[in-house]
Amino acid sequence: MSEDELYRKAEKRVDDKIGFYRHLYSFISVNIIFFVMNLVFSPGEWWFYWITALWGIGLIFHFLRTFVFSRKLDEGTRDRMIEKEMEKMKK
Repeated sequence: MSEDELYRKAEKRVDDKIGFYRHLYSFISVNIIFFVMNLVFSPGEWWFYWITALWGIGLIFHFLRTFVFSRKLDEGTRDRMIEKEMEKMKK
């Protein structure tokens, strides 16, 4: 692997991680605001946790894609899948 290819892969991983941390920051900030709004405007009805739960599921998937499965789904995955399909089509 050349130095340029290594740099591009590292750059993509760093960008993915920064994207996740921005998502996490937004999740925390916005849900704090929703919690306060819920307390102030409708203290008897707890609706903010639905938003938190559903958005949290999305955040979990983002985490998994960024930190757990990032190496498995690299740029070479697409090329390998194309080669497999071509082999199947030749048979």
